Amino acid sequence: MYPPHHARVWPFAILVFAATSCGVDSAAYAPAPPRVATSTTTSTARVMVTDVATGLPTPWGLARLPDGSHLVSLRDQARVVRVADNGTVTAVPSTGRNGTVPGVRPQGEGGLLGLAVAPTRPTMVYAYLTTASDNRVVRMSYDGRRLGAPRAVLTGIPKAGFHNGGRLAFGPDGMLYITTGDAGRPGAAQNRRDLGGKILRVRPDGKSAVGNPFKGSPVWSFGHRNVQGIGWDRAGRMFASEFGQNTWDELNAILPGRNYGWPQVEGSGSAADVKRGFTAPLRIWPTSQASPSGLAVSGDAVYLAALRGERLWRVPLARDGRLGTPRALLKGQVGRLRAVEVDRDGSLLVLTDNTARGQGRKGDDRLLRVRQGS
Repeated sequence: MYPPHHARVWPFAILVFAATSCGVDSAAYAPAPPRVATSTTTSTARVMVTDVATGLPTPWGLARLPDGSHLVSLRDQARVVRVADNGTVTAVPSTGRNGTVPGVRPQGEGGLLGLAVAPTRPTMVYAYLTTASDNRVVRMSYDGRRLGAPRAVLTGIPKAGFHNGGRLAFGPDGMLYITTGDAGRPGAAQNRRDLGGKILRVRPDGKSAVGNPFKGSPVWSFGHRNVQGIGWDRAGRMFASEFGQNTWDELNAILPGRNYGWPQVEGSGSAADVKRGFTAPLRIWPTSQASPSGLAVSGDAVYLAALRGERLWRVPLARDGRLGTPRALLKGQVGRLRAVEVDRDGSLLVLTDNTARGQGRKGDDRLLRVRQGS
């Protein structure tokens, strides 16, 4: 099913484009009323792209194991594979039929989505999946070869053919963060009793975490349309990427209890919207240039993997949390991008998403290693 790895270096110097960037030019945790900042400058940089693994059918989630290898979820097949550093791809069977993760019902954008490995317990793998009745988070034991039967951690997240959210990540506090979509019901994002259109924070056992802004609730932030990327910088500041509807995609600084505006506001909004209690984004992009799915944070930048935009956005990050002018890497070179991670050596790992939608290339879909030079 999975062809042998043949390393390939993409032999080109990729142009890095400065974005026309609109949004809030302010410290990450002190959003000011939105103002528009634009830039038309361009620059070039050397970017080396290497195939780590090829022939992955609709990959979605990416989770690093302690030995440096990665688990990858295959959305529509409801399967998990392990990708070693040398690119060897090995099936990781679960307890469902023919080794699938049981209970998964792929539909549209739903299926087997995000993965996370418990940082203090690497024998436990968490997965976000779509069932016949809902989206939910489960955990499965992992012995290095196989996954055990899934046990529910959090259920009742609304599902639909689109806007399912799906990203999982353990934060610096050891809590599990879960991103959800509005499942095509925009009003759900403003209803704090509804799990749709939220970022959730729970203990590893699924119970609401101590310190959440709303007592007894897993809700960490709300007013989101469809968040599929979250990450933290070294100071513990949290960032999230969010799909807009028809106009603006967003990069947000996430603070507990904040309302990010959807469906009343898409993009920066106005000073009046901020006064009404909506938190403005740090940066926005036209949906044609982004549709951001995965997100990763390095020591000096935030990266957003763009689907429709077919590029990897690099947003410089200063120590005080201020953001610089976004730059586009890989523009039009490898297609749609689903996930991005900063690997242990500082390089980036990127998952493409061309086999389910878009124009597939020979060898798609891929796990790529991206190294940046001057």
